[in-house]
Amino acid sequence: KIILPLVALGLLSTLFLLSRTVDPTRSIPISQIDLEKRAAEQGASNPTFSGVTDDGDQVTVRARSAVPSKDDMSKVQAEQINATLDLKSGGTVNITAQSAKVDNTAFTMQMIGDVRIVSSNGYNIETDVLNARFDVLYTDTPGPVSGSGPPGTLQAGRMVLRNDDGTNTAHLLFTDGVKLIYHPQNSGD
Repeated sequence: KIILPLVALGLLSTLFLLSRTVDPTRSIPISQIDLEKRAAEQGASNPTFSGVTDDGDQVTVRARSAVPSKDDMSKVQAEQINATLDLKSGGTVNITAQSAKVDNTAFTMQMIGDVRIVSSNGYNIETDVLNARFDVLYTDTPGPVSGSGPPGTLQAGRMVLRNDDGTNTAHLLFTDGVKLIYHPQNSGD
Protein backbone atom coordinates (compact mmCIF):
# COMPACT_ATOMS: atom_id res chain seq x y z
CA LYS A 1 0.00 0.00 0.00
CA ILE A 2 2.89 2.36 0.56
CA ILE A 3 5.42 1.36 -2.10
CA LEU A 4 3.18 1.76 -5.19
CA PRO A 5 2.09 5.36 -4.38
CA LEU A 6 5.71 6.32 -3.60
CA VAL A 7 6.89 4.93 -6.98
CA ALA A 8 4.13 6.88 -8.76
CA LEU A 9 5.11 10.06 -6.91
CA GLY A 10 8.77 9.47 -7.84
CA LEU A 11 7.86 9.04 -11.54
CA LEU A 12 5.78 12.23 -11.57
CA SER A 13 8.50 14.26 -9.87
CA THR A 14 11.14 13.09 -12.39
CA LEU A 15 8.76 14.03 -15.20
CA PHE A 16 8.67 17.62 -13.93
CA LEU A 17 12.39 17.74 -13.14
CA LEU A 18 13.45 16.53 -16.60
CA SER A 19 10.92 18.49 -18.66
CA ARG A 20 11.92 21.58 -20.61
CA THR A 21 11.32 24.98 -19.11
CA VAL A 22 8.45 26.95 -20.59
CA ASP A 23 8.91 30.62 -21.38
CA PRO A 24 5.44 32.24 -21.01
CA THR A 25 6.58 35.37 -22.90
CA ARG A 26 7.47 33.38 -26.03
CA SER A 27 4.85 33.46 -28.81
CA ILE A 28 3.08 30.38 -30.08
CA PRO A 29 4.41 29.17 -33.45
CA ILE A 30 1.90 29.69 -36.27
CA SER A 31 1.73 28.87 -39.94
CA GLN A 32 3.65 31.16 -42.29
CA ILE A 33 0.61 32.55 -44.16
CA ASP A 34 -0.65 36.09 -44.18
CA LEU A 35 -3.61 35.75 -41.83
CA GLU A 36 -4.88 39.29 -42.44
CA LYS A 37 -4.93 38.77 -46.21
CA ARG A 38 -6.59 35.36 -45.81
CA ALA A 39 -9.27 36.81 -43.53
CA ALA A 40 -10.01 39.70 -45.92
CA GLU A 41 -10.39 37.46 -48.98
CA GLN A 42 -13.18 35.02 -49.57
CA GLY A 43 -12.20 31.62 -50.87
CA ALA A 44 -11.56 28.03 -50.04
CA SER A 45 -8.53 25.79 -49.68
CA ASN A 46 -8.69 22.31 -51.22
CA PRO A 47 -12.29 22.63 -52.50
CA THR A 48 -14.02 19.68 -54.19
CA PHE A 49 -17.00 19.78 -56.56
CA SER A 50 -18.87 16.62 -57.54
CA GLY A 51 -21.86 16.12 -59.78
CA VAL A 52 -23.51 14.00 -62.45
CA THR A 53 -24.20 15.05 -66.05
CA ASP A 54 -27.64 14.70 -67.62
CA ASP A 55 -26.47 11.42 -69.23
CA GLY A 56 -25.15 9.93 -65.95
CA ASP A 57 -21.40 10.59 -66.24
CA GLN A 58 -19.83 11.49 -62.87
CA VAL A 59 -17.70 14.64 -62.62
CA THR A 60 -15.33 15.43 -59.73
CA VAL A 61 -13.18 18.58 -59.68
CA ARG A 62 -10.57 19.29 -57.00
CA ALA A 63 -8.41 22.40 -56.65
CA ARG A 64 -5.69 23.65 -54.33
CA SER A 65 -7.59 26.92 -53.87
CA ALA A 66 -10.66 28.70 -55.23
CA VAL A 67 -11.58 32.38 -54.98
CA PRO A 68 -14.87 33.91 -56.22
CA SER A 69 -14.79 36.93 -58.51
CA LYS A 70 -15.35 40.24 -56.71
CA ASP A 71 -17.68 41.40 -59.51
CA ASP A 72 -19.74 38.21 -59.92
CA MET A 73 -19.93 35.63 -57.12
CA SER A 74 -21.06 32.92 -59.58
CA LYS A 75 -17.63 33.01 -61.23
CA VAL A 76 -14.67 31.37 -59.52
CA GLN A 77 -10.91 31.39 -60.18
CA ALA A 78 -9.29 28.11 -59.08
CA GLU A 79 -5.64 26.98 -58.95
CA GLN A 80 -4.02 23.55 -59.41
CA ILE A 81 -6.98 21.70 -60.93
CA ASN A 82 -7.47 17.94 -60.93
CA ALA A 83 -10.70 16.74 -62.59
CA THR A 84 -11.97 13.18 -62.99
CA LEU A 85 -14.71 12.08 -65.39
CA ASP A 86 -16.11 8.64 -64.58
CA LEU A 87 -17.94 7.81 -67.78
CA LYS A 88 -21.19 5.88 -67.76
CA SER A 89 -19.76 3.75 -70.56
CA GLY A 90 -17.05 2.53 -68.17
CA GLY A 91 -13.97 4.62 -68.92
CA THR A 92 -12.24 7.29 -66.88
CA VAL A 93 -10.67 10.58 -67.96
CA ASN A 94 -8.31 12.51 -65.66
CA ILE A 95 -7.56 16.16 -66.42
CA THR A 96 -5.02 18.39 -64.70
CA ALA A 97 -4.31 22.09 -65.24
CA GLN A 98 -2.58 25.01 -63.54
CA SER A 99 -5.73 27.11 -63.20
CA ALA A 100 -9.38 27.32 -64.17
CA LYS A 101 -12.17 29.85 -64.59
CA VAL A 102 -15.51 28.42 -63.49
CA ASP A 103 -18.92 29.91 -64.34
CA ASN A 104 -21.52 28.31 -62.07
CA THR A 105 -24.54 29.78 -63.87
CA ALA A 106 -23.43 28.53 -67.32
CA PHE A 107 -22.10 25.19 -65.93
CA THR A 108 -18.76 25.77 -67.69
CA MET A 109 -15.09 25.67 -66.81
CA GLN A 110 -12.07 26.81 -68.80
CA MET A 111 -8.84 25.08 -67.74
CA ILE A 112 -5.67 27.01 -68.55
CA GLY A 113 -1.96 26.18 -68.48
CA ASP A 114 -0.26 22.80 -68.93
CA VAL A 115 -3.54 20.97 -69.43
CA ARG A 116 -3.05 17.18 -69.50
CA ILE A 117 -5.81 14.73 -70.42
CA VAL A 118 -5.22 11.05 -69.57
CA SER A 119 -7.88 8.48 -70.45
CA SER A 120 -8.23 4.93 -69.20
CA ASN A 121 -8.14 3.66 -72.79
CA GLY A 122 -4.55 4.86 -73.25
CA TYR A 123 -4.66 8.46 -74.51
CA ASN A 124 -2.26 11.01 -72.99
CA ILE A 125 -2.93 14.46 -74.49
CA GLU A 126 -1.46 17.90 -73.72
CA THR A 127 -2.79 21.34 -74.63
CA ASP A 128 -2.85 24.92 -73.32
CA VAL A 129 -6.61 25.47 -72.88
CA LEU A 130 -9.54 23.11 -72.38
CA ASN A 131 -13.20 24.15 -72.21
CA ALA A 132 -15.58 21.86 -70.30
CA ARG A 133 -19.24 21.65 -69.35
CA PHE A 134 -20.73 20.19 -66.17
CA ASP A 135 -24.30 19.51 -67.33
CA VAL A 136 -23.36 17.29 -70.30
CA LEU A 137 -20.25 15.35 -71.25
CA TYR A 138 -18.46 17.88 -73.45
CA THR A 139 -14.89 19.18 -73.51
CA ASP A 140 -13.03 20.85 -76.36
CA THR A 141 -9.77 22.60 -77.03
CA PRO A 142 -9.82 25.89 -78.93
CA GLY A 143 -6.21 25.29 -79.98
CA PRO A 144 -3.77 22.54 -80.88
CA VAL A 145 -3.21 19.32 -78.96
CA SER A 146 -0.40 16.77 -78.97
CA GLY A 147 0.19 13.46 -77.30
CA SER A 148 -0.02 9.73 -77.67
CA GLY A 149 -2.61 7.00 -77.74
CA PRO A 150 -3.09 3.37 -78.71
CA PRO A 151 -2.49 4.01 -82.44
CA GLY A 152 0.67 6.12 -81.89
CA THR A 153 1.74 9.75 -81.43
CA LEU A 154 -0.52 12.50 -82.72
CA GLN A 155 -0.97 16.22 -83.21
CA ALA A 156 -4.22 17.96 -84.07
CA GLY A 157 -5.59 21.46 -84.37
CA ARG A 158 -8.49 20.66 -82.06
CA MET A 159 -9.91 17.93 -79.82
CA VAL A 160 -13.48 17.24 -78.67
CA LEU A 161 -14.69 14.75 -76.05
CA ARG A 162 -18.45 14.25 -76.14
CA ASN A 163 -21.22 11.67 -75.96
CA ASP A 164 -22.37 10.15 -79.24
CA ASP A 165 -26.16 10.57 -79.39
CA GLY A 166 -26.68 7.30 -81.27
CA THR A 167 -24.66 4.99 -79.01
CA ASN A 168 -24.65 7.13 -75.82
CA THR A 169 -20.92 6.41 -75.36
CA ALA A 170 -18.04 8.87 -75.09
CA HIS A 171 -16.08 9.71 -78.24
CA LEU A 172 -12.71 11.44 -78.45
CA LEU A 173 -12.47 13.32 -81.77
CA PHE A 174 -9.38 14.97 -83.25
CA THR A 175 -9.91 17.51 -86.06
CA ASP A 176 -8.28 20.41 -87.92
CA GLY A 177 -5.16 18.90 -89.44
CA VAL A 178 -4.55 15.63 -87.63
CA LYS A 179 -1.03 14.19 -87.91
CA LEU A 180 -0.68 10.62 -86.68
CA ILE A 181 2.51 8.57 -86.55
CA TYR A 182 1.22 5.02 -86.40
CA HIS A 183 3.00 2.55 -84.11
CA PRO A 184 1.82 -0.99 -85.00
CA GLN A 185 1.18 -3.35 -82.12
CA ASN A 186 3.40 -6.44 -81.91
CA SER A 187 1.31 -9.40 -82.94
CA GLY A 188 3.74 -11.88 -81.43
CA ASP A 189 4.79 -13.35 -84.83
